[in-house]
Amino acid sequence: MTLLIIIIVLALIFDYINGFHDAANAIATVVATKVLSPFQAVVWAAFFNFLAYWVFGLGVANTVAKTADTSEITLVVILAGVVAAIIWNLFTWWQGIPSSSSHTLIGGFAGAAIAHAISLHGFSDYSVVQDGAQVTKHWYDVVSWYKAGKDGGMPSGVIIIIAFIVLAPLLGALISYFISIWLLYSSKKSIYPKLFTIALMIASIWFIYGEMVPFDKIEKPRFESHFWSIIFESHNIKWFLVAFIILSISVFTLIFSSLNLNRADAVLRKMQLLSSAAFSLGHGGNDSQKVMGIIAAAVAVYIKTTGVDIISLPEWLQVVLPDDDKGIKGVMPEWIPLACYTVIALGTLSGGWKIVKTMGSKITKVTSFEGVAAETAGALTLYFTEHFKVPVSTTHTITGSIIGVGLTKRVSAVRWGVTISLLWAWVLTIPVSALLAALCYYFLCLFF
Repeated sequence: MTLLIIIIVLALIFDYINGFHDAANAIATVVATKVLSPFQAVVWAAFFNFLAYWVFGLGVANTVAKTADTSEITLVVILAGVVAAIIWNLFTWWQGIPSSSSHTLIGGFAGAAIAHAISLHGFSDYSVVQDGAQVTKHWYDVVSWYKAGKDGGMPSGVIIIIAFIVLAPLLGALISYFISIWLLYSSKKSIYPKLFTIALMIASIWFIYGEMVPFDKIEKPRFESHFWSIIFESHNIKWFLVAFIILSISVFTLIFSSLNLNRADAVLRKMQLLSSAAFSLGHGGNDSQKVMGIIAAAVAVYIKTTGVDIISLPEWLQVVLPDDDKGIKGVMPEWIPLACYTVIALGTLSGGWKIVKTMGSKITKVTSFEGVAAETAGALTLYFTEHFKVPVSTTHTITGSIIGVGLTKRVSAVRWGVTISLLWAWVLTIPVSALLAALCYYFLCLFF
């Protein structure tokens, strides 16, 4: 039990570090454009980090919890992964490198699990009893590399997470480039951009209406009223936010051509508050869930290794990982998400000024126009990836979004030297974290 408590505490410490390490993701552009002071910006971001508690589900947490086979690992594995993630996060923060806290945690978890499998079985095959049948496994099977999606849905696994090292910033760049071009054309006195905007508004409303969860499919309605239960269903809140973001920009584009330069900039600066809030919400929802996943995995491993009945555990530790194949629904005590969202918000309040400088000015010059496009694109990317339960890097996402808006000016507007250095940091994060976690695992095995 002591080791389990240590892991939970360290996981929350990692969550705090994640908050100030990744604070730059949400506040760099509003600080760079002087829409908010640094202090105001971190308070703003922290508030929406915490607000994510009422918006997002636990899909990403489940994906992270199943990075490694919990029936094949020990608590020492999880401890090594968390310790390695904390070390790498602190090092990159000290160096001002906006690396991915998400991939640090995934890499650490996977690396420690592989080290554990090799220490037990070497590089030889071994047999285990699974669902009453004997199954032959390899040392690398301890990590969930790839799992096909249910009913043609989004697949999961470490390979998918690695793929999104490229896909998340690319998606962010494409969306921000599209938003920038859309805004640029809307500033001209032409009917065609307005017709496009109206069509996009109709299409967005139609799509989001189709994604709404009706009252009869809500498992635990929050109100007796059908209307308010639908409005405040967490899945629906997320899509309402997507609609609000798209429709807000759409309304602005409809009047953009009638505004003079100063008036347009004033409106864009106000819109940056909305876009940064939306991104902070996505950051909180995406990154806090990863820590929830680690805590859930730790409890599952504790139950498996001790043989204790989950019913005999205190209520605050009665965590059940969902299993779609077996029809098991996940259970997570309220204190876990509440603690994770609170801690990441406190971490964000601590700021991360070295990384703010890199994100806010070194990649490309950012104005209110670019800030709105980049943050909106980053927020939409995070909402959609969370919907598909893919743990992506908020760092990669916003960096790609900033690059996307820079490309609308000219290719040379992006400082590619800085960008290439960031790419190297991204590529190396998972393998370095995995190697560091493996070393931590072998070291910790001397004491546990």
